[in-house]
Amino acid sequence: MRFKLLRRRLTISAPRMKVRSAMPWPLRWAAAALVLGFCGAISLWAFERGKEIAGVDGGSRQELQQLRSEFTRMRTDRERLQSLINTSGSAMTVEHATQEQLAVQVRMLQAENRTLREDLGFFQKLTAGNGSEGIAIRSLQAEVLAGTQLKWQVLVIQPVKNAPEFHGRLEVSLSGSQDGKPWRMPLPEGSQPLQFRQYRRVEGMVDLPANAVVKNVSARVVEGSVSRAVQNVSL
Repeated sequence: MRFKLLRRRLTISAPRMKVRSAMPWPLRWAAAALVLGFCGAISLWAFERGKEIAGVDGGSRQELQQLRSEFTRMRTDRERLQSLINTSGSAMTVEHATQEQLAVQVRMLQAENRTLREDLGFFQKLTAGNGSEGIAIRSLQAEVLAGTQLKWQVLVIQPVKNAPEFHGRLEVSLSGSQDGKPWRMPLPEGSQPLQFRQYRRVEGMVDLPANAVVKNVSARVVEGSVSRAVQNVSL
């Protein structure tokens, strides 16, 4: 055993010695970082230098600036067009609502105009009397609607100043033909009570029988058993 130890110390098989640096590990990392940074700076400088030599960098920057300007202009145009579209849509909605309101007002005015014309004709007929007559039928109007209904209107007046109140009834009858034969029909509801002092306007609708053709409408004002006024109108 002693011989082996002695031989190991005197020959090349002696234990190897390791020499370790005394530099601490933080300094090692810092040195490695400096080396990497230096290498990166050299690479970046070489890359930028190569672009300058090739003439690529200047043209790319100019083209990028143009593209940015074009994009800004297009975005501004889009926003302007969107604003115009929104404004046009709102204006169209308001205009459509206004047109509908105007159409409703026009229909109301037309109805009022017809009523005023009827009232004007009524008062013209009311003042046309000479004051010497008693009960009179100033107007009898009739119109067939769609061949199935008849609309009638009667104006009865008493053109006497301070006239007494009249109590009577109004009888309306229709005549013509049905299926080629003579036809006559009074109002389905019969005579209507009539009470007024100066004037009274009475109107109504009548459903016509099938295949009936109205040719004449007759109105009669009756007081008791006496006929005070009669008027006929042909269609």
